Amino acid sequence: MTKANVIQLGLILFLLGGIGYGSFVLVGFDAQTAGIASQSLLVLLICVWVISYFVRVITGKMTFMEQRKRYRTEYEQVTNRELQKKFDSMTNDQKISLIKELEDEDNDAK
Repeated sequence: MTKANVIQLGLILFLLGGIGYGSFVLVGFDAQTAGIASQSLLVLLICVWVISYFVRVITGKMTFMEQRKRYRTEYEQVTNRELQKKFDSMTNDQKISLIKELEDEDNDAK
């Protein structure tokens, strides 16, 4: 979140508090009760927002994580297509040589 976003969020919350206060006064609350009610409403709103954030963290539904999963999936698809294209363009002797080389590396790794 950038500094500009934080300032915008602060202004929005400030305006919501003012709108809430004005609405409670219009409904018939006295000034003190309207202030307490609007503050309570804002605190409740912020608590729900924070809880929703924690739920997204726990379930892994955060924006960055979703972007990373999409990027990884697309990257693997492109890489697999390119590798398959290169493998298909090889001669049979080259394919056999490559497979033997990979098997030898796999056996050495074990």
